[in-house]
Amino acid sequence: MTAAAPAPTSMIDRIAQILDAFDGPGSLTLTQVVSRTGLPRSSAHRILEHLVRVRWLRRDEHSYHLGLRMLELGTLAGHHHELRGAATAHLHDLAHSTGMVVHLTVLDGPDIVYLDKVGGRFGVRVPSRVGGRAPAHVTGAGKALLAYADESVVRSVLSRPIRVPTSASIASEHRLRSELARVQDRGVAFDREESATGIGCVGAPLGTPGSPVAAISVCGPIGRMNFE
Repeated sequence: MTAAAPAPTSMIDRIAQILDAFDGPGSLTLTQVVSRTGLPRSSAHRILEHLVRVRWLRRDEHSYHLGLRMLELGTLAGHHHELRGAATAHLHDLAHSTGMVVHLTVLDGPDIVYLDKVGGRFGVRVPSRVGGRAPAHVTGAGKALLAYADESVVRSVLSRPIRVPTSASIASEHRLRSELARVQDRGVAFDREESATGIGCVGAPLGTPGSPVAAISVCGPIGRMNFE
């Protein structure tokens, strides 16, 4: 169960926290929203109903879903993102030539955010989605970015319990720092079933050497990956 966050004070903060609670597929009930946000039930209900009226959310009999207006705004933001626009053709070319799933990502604190995802039938097995997040330290693209990030960013990963999605995930500061040093030496990063069992990825930074603005990763069945 997700621990409730401290209750925000301003109305904008409350709206943002409610919308952040929908970071994932599916719907939420009022009780689930209250649990995830820490807001009083009456306040959460009032804000949810207002968001329904302005089409940011939609409601069925017992639960709330992200609404069409959120989809419209998110799609508009994605299409106008300069990085995504510049990389799209190259992502499709790489996916076609490798037969793998290709991601374009940026670093946001201790996480990566997926700006784009291109791939064939195997794509449904890779637990990623455009606009979604993943811990940077267990992904190829994330490690490719962390290796060149400020020390404060690396510390933000280490300042909280290190997430270990699989038994292969990095789980200690020593191992993480050693891995990031190897990324700097070889220029690429590997994910050997660290983010999802059965899946491997190779990630590389994009942009000025030593100061990347994004990263690209190629992911596929672990048995088809070559980490040499």
